[in-house]
Amino acid sequence: MKRPFIVFGAPLVEEADIAEVVDSLRSGWLGTGPKVARFEKLFCEYIGAEHAIAVNSCTAALHLCLIAAGIGPGSEVITTAMTFVATANAIVHAGAVPVLTDCDRRTGTMDPERVEAAVTPRTRAIIPVHLYGRPCAMDAIMEIARRNDLVVIEDAAHAIEASYRGRKIGTVGHMTAFSFYVTKNMTTGEGGMVTTASSAFAELIRRYALHGLSHDAWARFTDGGYRHYTAAVAGFKYNMTDLQAALGIHQLRRIERSLKRRNEIWQRYDEAFGGLPVELPAPSDPETIHARHLYTLHIDPARLNRDIFIDRLHRLNIGSGVHFIGVHLHPYYVQRFGYRREDFPNATWISERTVSLPLSAGLRDEDVEDVIRAVTQTLG
Repeated sequence: MKRPFIVFGAPLVEEADIAEVVDSLRSGWLGTGPKVARFEKLFCEYIGAEHAIAVNSCTAALHLCLIAAGIGPGSEVITTAMTFVATANAIVHAGAVPVLTDCDRRTGTMDPERVEAAVTPRTRAIIPVHLYGRPCAMDAIMEIARRNDLVVIEDAAHAIEASYRGRKIGTVGHMTAFSFYVTKNMTTGEGGMVTTASSAFAELIRRYALHGLSHDAWARFTDGGYRHYTAAVAGFKYNMTDLQAALGIHQLRRIERSLKRRNEIWQRYDEAFGGLPVELPAPSDPETIHARHLYTLHIDPARLNRDIFIDRLHRLNIGSGVHFIGVHLHPYYVQRFGYRREDFPNATWISERTVSLPLSAGLRDEDVEDVIRAVTQTLG
């Protein structure tokens, strides 16, 4: 295939994004400042949340949510085995124990029945992961949390546009963590956000995100006059910068347009791959809005090894990804917590078969057709 390489997860960057970043460079304010505040306000409005706190990654967002909830040594936090390791890593960094549960094989999302069975007297929180942009069964998860007095922290790294039964993801759980990493549906290069309806949680997250200081740099050095600061807690360096927020402002403004384009690509893939010997993504629940972050195929290893499939796509100038290798299969979690492949058979099954195809809103029609031809040729 004589064409440029299609990079998996390449972001859509337009002139408005570039101009806003240049404006920040010319303003002389590069750190956490007015554009971060503006981005937070816009994000609050889009999600419909009471509070939005911008940070430097979704991993930081998850960690801060756990800290704000008072979760630490002696606590257990239930999450899913089918997620990126950052979800479990945040639990470990908080000093708690990640308790993994198996996922639904068809959708990859958290299974509420398994969550219920995993609750112990030490359980303090649940972290559902809206995998690929597909919302979890939040009513059932929130009911489990209510009955057991647990905090629900949603991992919405894939799910900025998603809704569950008329409610935007980011307004259902007690706190929600979002990602703006370069491959996400909107990007700030690196970055994340926490949304919450709780003023108490929001205040703790803001304080812990910047060294535990009583005032951020913008408040200390603007023309309102210098203000002394104090460190009330031993916080972290998790703040977002104005350069990142400048990129996010216009990315957020066109996010619904981008979702519409990804929906078009998703539909075209479904049509093209329906007759191939491969498992397509499960249909969306009609009571939800799927954020269309990742289009995944399950490759039958009896027919073709998944990694060989990826290599053949690469030779045809098509980038792809694996989302994900289950947490329980990574050496750290095997060695520290004793997890085995057979502990989570559905997550293991997906880990051995899943491959993600390009789904960026920046793809042209001819790019999409090139992906289809490469997949068809490789599987045909």
